[in-house]
Amino acid sequence: MVTTALGAGPGATSGIGAAAARPGEDVLREWEVTPAGLTEQEAARRLERWGPNAVRSHRARGLLVLWHQVCSPLLGLLLAAAVVSYFVGERNDAVIIAVIVALSVGLGFVNEYRAEKTAESLHARIRHQVLVLRDGRPREVDVTRLVPGDVVELRLGDVVPADLRLLAVTELSCDESALTGESLPVAKDTATVPAGAALAELTGCALMGSVVHAGSGRGVVVATGPRTEFGAIAAGLGEHQLETEFQVGLRRFSMLLVYVAGALTTTIFVINVVLHKPLIDALLFSLAIAVGITPQLLPAVVSTSLAAGSRRLSRLKVLVKRLVCIEDLGDVDILFTDKTGTLTLGRIEFMRSVPLGEASAQDVLRWGLLCTETEFDEGRAVGGNPLDAALWNSPAADAQRAAVAGCAKAGLLPFDHERRLVSVTVTDDSGAALLVTKGAPEAVLERCVQVPGEARRRLEAEFAAGNRVVAVATRALPAAAAPTAEDERGLRLAGLLVFLDPPKPDAAAALERLAKLGIGVKIVTGDNAAVAVKVCRDLGLGEVAALTGADLDGMDDAGLTAAIARTTVFARVSPEQKARIVRLQRGTGRDVAFLGDGVNDALALHAADVGISVDSATDVAKDAADIILLEKSLGVLADGVAEGRRIFANTIKYVLMGTSSNFGNMFSAAGASLFLSFLPMLPSQILLNNLLYDTSQLAIPTDEVDEEQVRRPAHWDIAFIRRFMLCFGPISSVFDFATFGVMLWVFHAGPAQFRTGWFVESLATQTLVIFAIRTRRSPFWRSRASLPLVLTTLAVVVVGALLPITPLAPTLGFQRLPLGYFAALAGMVLCYLALVEVGKRLFYRTRPGEAGPRAEVGHRHLRRRAARFSTSGRLAH
Repeated sequence: MVTTALGAGPGATSGIGAAAARPGEDVLREWEVTPAGLTEQEAARRLERWGPNAVRSHRARGLLVLWHQVCSPLLGLLLAAAVVSYFVGERNDAVIIAVIVALSVGLGFVNEYRAEKTAESLHARIRHQVLVLRDGRPREVDVTRLVPGDVVELRLGDVVPADLRLLAVTELSCDESALTGESLPVAKDTATVPAGAALAELTGCALMGSVVHAGSGRGVVVATGPRTEFGAIAAGLGEHQLETEFQVGLRRFSMLLVYVAGALTTTIFVINVVLHKPLIDALLFSLAIAVGITPQLLPAVVSTSLAAGSRRLSRLKVLVKRLVCIEDLGDVDILFTDKTGTLTLGRIEFMRSVPLGEASAQDVLRWGLLCTETEFDEGRAVGGNPLDAALWNSPAADAQRAAVAGCAKAGLLPFDHERRLVSVTVTDDSGAALLVTKGAPEAVLERCVQVPGEARRRLEAEFAAGNRVVAVATRALPAAAAPTAEDERGLRLAGLLVFLDPPKPDAAAALERLAKLGIGVKIVTGDNAAVAVKVCRDLGLGEVAALTGADLDGMDDAGLTAAIARTTVFARVSPEQKARIVRLQRGTGRDVAFLGDGVNDALALHAADVGISVDSATDVAKDAADIILLEKSLGVLADGVAEGRRIFANTIKYVLMGTSSNFGNMFSAAGASLFLSFLPMLPSQILLNNLLYDTSQLAIPTDEVDEEQVRRPAHWDIAFIRRFMLCFGPISSVFDFATFGVMLWVFHAGPAQFRTGWFVESLATQTLVIFAIRTRRSPFWRSRASLPLVLTTLAVVVVGALLPITPLAPTLGFQRLPLGYFAALAGMVLCYLALVEVGKRLFYRTRPGEAGPRAEVGHRHLRRRAARFSTSGRLAH
C-alpha cells in the first residue's frame, strides 16, 4: 500500500512511497525546507493547513453516547409494543411508557456524557513530545503539532511520530511489526528504492507508529495524521477500544442477565397467554419485566464511579488513558517496578570520576562528557538519558567545557540494550583519532585488555555502597571514522564515573502500605544486583534474594516460575527477560502491574495486566502504559490501587442488589400471574418502579467502602453473582407474596389497589436493601453509608409512598392505600432486612470463586499506539 499525495502545494507528490523513491535533498526542496528545519512561524502556518498530527480524536460525542443508551434490543421491543398498544386504543399506557423510557434514557445519557467529558479532559493532560529542529535549533514539541516539512531527530526507543524520509542514519533499525507484521527490526538507510515498492521495503523511510530499535537518525516529515500508513491502518480498526478485564466481566455479566431475562420473560408471557389475558397487555407486561431485570443504569453507575474516581486520582497525580483502567488497577496483587525514581529519589547526581590506569580524573570526566548522544540548545541538554544529563549539569563539568569544545566528534555508535554501550570517535587539535566507549561496567570490562585487579575491587566497593557506576574506556584509532561494534574491542579502561541516587525518604512507608493492600513488590532493574539489594536493605526489606539476567538464561519456564515466587530483585535483565518474567507471573493467575519509564521497559509494560509509566518517561514507555503517574512514587500508586478497589466495590454493590431484587420481582410476577385474573402490575408501573429505583442508586459511587474490601484485590466472578442472585432473590419474593396476601385477604383490594400496594412495597424493599448489601459488616453502626446515598434512597421510598395520593395517581393507575397498609409495610421491611442479614452471614461463610481467564484482544499494541496520535476536543478540527 502506498500513501496518496497530500494535495496541492508543497509536497504535493510526496506521499511516503513517492518520497522513498527520491533522494532526501529533493524531498527537502519539494517541501521548501532546509536541513535546519522550519521556522516557528512556518510550522504554525502548516499546522493550520494540514491539521494536527492525529489519527483519532478523544472528544465526547453526544450522539454516540445517546446511541449507547437507546441501542438495547429490549428497549426497542418495548417501544414497538407501546406503539402497537397506542394504535389499538391503550393510548395512556403507551404514552406513559414512552415518557418513562425517555426519562430513563435521559438519566443514563447525562451521567455517561459527563464521564466522557472527564475522559476528554484527562486525555488533554497526557503529553507526548518529539525532538525537532525549529529555527535551526533542537526543541521538543507535542507530537500532535508536528507538520509536513519538520525535520525530526530519532533516538533509541522513540515511537516514530510521522512518516519520515530519512536524511541521515547511524546504525538505525526500526521495529515495524505493528504495521507489517515483520517481527525482526528493519535496518534503515538513506538510499532510494524503486517506485511502487512494498511497505516493508521502504528502507529509506521511517514509518509512523514504528519504534526505533537501535541507532539514531534524522528525517523530514512527508505525511502526518490520517495521511500516514499507520493512520490508514488505525482508521480501519475503527473507534473500538481494547477490552479491559473489567469490561470482560461486564460483558459476561450482561450475558448472564440475557439468559435469565429470556427464560423468565418467556415463561411469564406464556402463563399470561394461557390464562387468556389480553395479548398486548401480556406482551407489554413481559417486556417491561425483562427491562426491569436489566440494570439499565449500570453503565451510568459505572461511568459516574469512574469519572468521580478519575477526578480524585488526577488530584493525586494519577492519570488514566481510559477510565475503565482504574478498575483493573484495583485488581493488582503483584507489582514489578524499576528502582530509579520509585525506590530512589531519581534525582541522579554526579559524585566523582575514578581514574584507573594512566588516565587522570579530568581525562575520565572529559571523555565521559564527549561520549554522549545528548543534543544541546544554548548550553541546555535536550533529550539524552538521565546519567548524561546529570554529568553535563554537574559543577565538575563546567571546568571541562572548554576542553570538550576543542575536540571534534567524527562519528557516533548509539547505545542499545544488547551492547549496553555508546561509542564516539573524537579528534583533538593535533588530528589524532580516539575511540571513547562508555557504558555498563560489566560490558566495558569484558571488552578491555589488561584490567587491573584494583579496578574490580573498586567497582565492587561502589556497588556495595549503592552507587550507580558507568565505566569509560578508550582506544587509539588510525583514522577518524564512524565507529562500529567491531571497534569496541581491545579497549583500555580509563576509569569510572560514579553517580548517587539515594533511597526516597517515603519509599519504606509506601512499600509498607502496598503490603497492607495485599500487593507484593518485586524489583526489575538493569542496574547491578548489589546496588538493588543495598537499596532494599536500606528501605527495611532485609536480606532479599536476587537473580541476574545470566541466571535467568539458564532456567526453563517452570524453573523460573518457581524462582519468581522467592525472588525480590531481578538485576541486569534485558527487555525480553523483563517481559518473560511478567508473562510467567501472569500465568500463575496473579494480576500483574509493571511500573517503568525506560525504553527497555516497553515489552514488559505491554505484557502486564496494567502498564504504568510516568509523565517524564520515554515515548515508547508512555505509549505502552495504561496509566500515567505525574509523580513517580509508590505512594501515589497505592492511592490509585485503593481508589480502583473502592470503585469496583461500589459497582458490585449495584450489581448484587440489582440482580437479586430484580430477579425476585420477576419470580414474584411469574407466581402472581398463576393465580391472579389481572396483571399484578401495569407495564408502565414496572418501568416507573425501575426508574425510581435506579435513580436512588446513582449515589452509590459516593458511598464509603469497608477497609477489608480495599485490603484485597477484587475480581469479577459470575458464579458468585449468580449464587447471590439465586439466594437473595427468593428472599425478596417471600415478602412480595406476603404483600399479595395482605392486599387480597386483609384489605380485599381490587386490581388498582393491589398494584399500588405491590408497587410501594417492591420499591421500598429493593431500595432499602442497599444498606444491608453494601457491607459484609452489620449495617448502620459498624458500617455507615454515605450521606448522599442515605438521602437519595430515603427520598425515593418517600416518593413511592406519596405517588398514590398525588394528582398523577389516576393516570399511572394507582389508588390510595389504607393507613393500616403502611403499618404492615414497616413490619415487612424490618423483617426483610433482618432476614437478609441472616442470609448474608450464611452466604459469606463460603469463599467466592476465582476470576475467569483473561481475554486476549487482537491488535492490542496497535490500538494502544493509536491513542498516542490522538487529540482532545481542544485541538481537533
